[in-house]
Amino acid sequence: MAELSANAETGKIQSAALERHSQRMLAEHSERARHQLEDLLALVEKMGAVSAPAGMAGQWAEYLRDCSERAILAADILRKRADIFLEHEAAGCPPVLVYDYELVMDGADLPHPSNYMLLKITPPEGVEVHDWKRPYIIIDPRAGHGPGIGGFKSDSQVGVALAGGHPVYFVAFRREPAEGQYLSFVTRSEAAFVREVMRRHPDAAKPIITGNCQGGWATLLLAATNPDLTGPIVINGAPVATWSGKVGDNPMRYNAGVLGGTWVPMFLSDLGGGLFDGAHLVQNFELLNPSRTLFRKYTDLFRDADTAEPAFLEFERWWGGFFLLNETEIHWIVEQLFVGNRLVKNEARIEPGRPVDLKAIRAPIIVFASHGDNITPPQQALNWIVQTYADEQEIRIRGQRIIYMVHEKVGHLGIFVSSKIAKREHTEVASTLKTIEALAPGLYEMTIDDIVEEDGETHFVVGFSERQMADIRSLSEDMQDERPFAAVARNSEVQAQLYDALVRPFMKAAITKSAAEASRVLHPQRLSRAMMASRNPLVAPIEALAGHVVENRAKADPANPFLAAEAFWVQGVEQAIDMWRDARDMMTEMSFYALWSNPWGRNFGSTHETRRTLKNPQELRNLPEVTQALFNMRRGGFAEAVIRMLILLAENRGAVRRDRLERASRLLTKDEPFKSLGAERRAMIIQEQTLIVTYEPEEAIASLPDLLTTQPERETALLVVRFVPGAISEMSPQTLHLLERFHKVLGQPEFTSDVTEDPLAIA
Repeated sequence: MAELSANAETGKIQSAALERHSQRMLAEHSERARHQLEDLLALVEKMGAVSAPAGMAGQWAEYLRDCSERAILAADILRKRADIFLEHEAAGCPPVLVYDYELVMDGADLPHPSNYMLLKITPPEGVEVHDWKRPYIIIDPRAGHGPGIGGFKSDSQVGVALAGGHPVYFVAFRREPAEGQYLSFVTRSEAAFVREVMRRHPDAAKPIITGNCQGGWATLLLAATNPDLTGPIVINGAPVATWSGKVGDNPMRYNAGVLGGTWVPMFLSDLGGGLFDGAHLVQNFELLNPSRTLFRKYTDLFRDADTAEPAFLEFERWWGGFFLLNETEIHWIVEQLFVGNRLVKNEARIEPGRPVDLKAIRAPIIVFASHGDNITPPQQALNWIVQTYADEQEIRIRGQRIIYMVHEKVGHLGIFVSSKIAKREHTEVASTLKTIEALAPGLYEMTIDDIVEEDGETHFVVGFSERQMADIRSLSEDMQDERPFAAVARNSEVQAQLYDALVRPFMKAAITKSAAEASRVLHPQRLSRAMMASRNPLVAPIEALAGHVVENRAKADPANPFLAAEAFWVQGVEQAIDMWRDARDMMTEMSFYALWSNPWGRNFGSTHETRRTLKNPQELRNLPEVTQALFNMRRGGFAEAVIRMLILLAENRGAVRRDRLERASRLLTKDEPFKSLGAERRAMIIQEQTLIVTYEPEEAIASLPDLLTTQPERETALLVVRFVPGAISEMSPQTLHLLERFHKVLGQPEFTSDVTEDPLAIA
């Protein structure tokens, strides 16, 4: 019976995959073919419009000269890229930040030495930062490339933070790891960096930590193993629930099941003399979308050779900086995260006897994902939430705030480098982080609506809507497609053990230091760049030729039909490569489920299918935090009463506008008696009152008179809670009804006027 069920489930998944791949390929490529046909007809018409053979010959001669000159200019840009690549490698691949910086702390000097370092960004001229403002710490990914993607242009994460007057620190790393470095050493270094930033800014709120891509799960490791670091953390495009995805999409998650598991990076590390070359990871990224990275990038450079140089070289300086990891580091990453999915299952150990529990995180978390990200789809960025917490109630009980935002289109790199994303999403997230701690614990979705005013200016309206786990689960269908990954995980462990016992001793004996270095130098990613350098005698003349072309440039008329023919050819080749890619992805997915979702695969992987055990509602109700909060329901004073009423209002609305959140934040951080409470005590009160409101909402209202015992206190408290929602005309009927209940239970008359000024500031 189990075999029949497994076969039926496999057939269902494969049918869905085949249908989605086929429909997408048919829809996309038929549409592109239609445009190609239209372009072909337009091209024929253009060719026919040329008056005479002599005219055609003239157009052809003009195009040939333009084409030849563009080829020389493009070749010269590739020569410059190669020279920059060699200079960058010779310098140790320093960060590609557009800003000046100073070294604050070096991980090599710490008790557990690492190749990481803490940099302080020097604000550019005209930008003023304030030490009392909350500092930002940005952790870039160590996924083959070097550091700097979060700040290699002015419209970036670094630029957004500097524009707000915040001190900005950058966690960078050197090209080679420290000798004997483990991933846990990196986490220890990052924790030391954060504490150093806190020491330097004693009057500021705790730092905001932003983790990009692989730096995102590294930030989660940091926060989970150091729960005292409670400043907000922002996770951008970070793969955490690595088995997750969508059937018929996200082909990268199938690689281990088709190409091999942990033994592959072990083998490549042995080839590198114990060092894993990040160029392998970069090559994987490029093969994910080969038409863009291996073809269109260069044809676009050829087409725009007159103007493309600055942007091309700027990006390639980062893209061509290949970094190294120790074998133990890449082994941990692949085994614990990408193949084993152990972080989500609460089975990851960063060190012997040191587990990593995501529930231990006390810092508010903002997760940024995108449907356009084919490296970290939203399911991988968000599913760890539903697999870690029983429901949204548990998030509240733990005093946690998790806010997620899902973009519709932006790709993986665009999350970090897009100027549009920096100006909109990152700017609004930065503004929101000022007030996030005023949110009641819970699960929220952050939405940004564009409002175009009459003057043509675009303004953003930010809101927070309470969400349930079902909202995240809806992105992932039924998750049955994840079961075969358990078999892959077990198979990977077996392969790794066999490789370690039978092959590794011979590899270590055979690979010398010079052979390891040769394997890196001759890697296609490096070799393809180095061959175009000026030191190559065949390339050296290109510089002089390019100078001559610039002085005597003769561009073809934009209406030249041969330019249109060139564009037509490029689009045709690009589509052909895309068709091959789509067919490859479809076959990879179909092969994966055929190999690992059959009855044998299901049985083989059954020992690794276990997920984290989640508590049921009654167990959550009996947790000590809940019991203690309910015991204190009638204890407290003005602060507890106001916070309770604000939480009741927020719960009642189900969504919070940022302007209301800003008013609440100002009350809780700038006004007495809240200001003197301190951040930690204030957070404890918010958590306790949230639990009271969650489990006993009616009693929470009825017991308000026990907290506000005097008439002046009651009057002031009610003015405060009316100030936060704003004008009466903007209040929902539910909000008005709840405010009326507050007045009634506290024995106060009905209200008719707006509270437009902060009552506590006036006092």
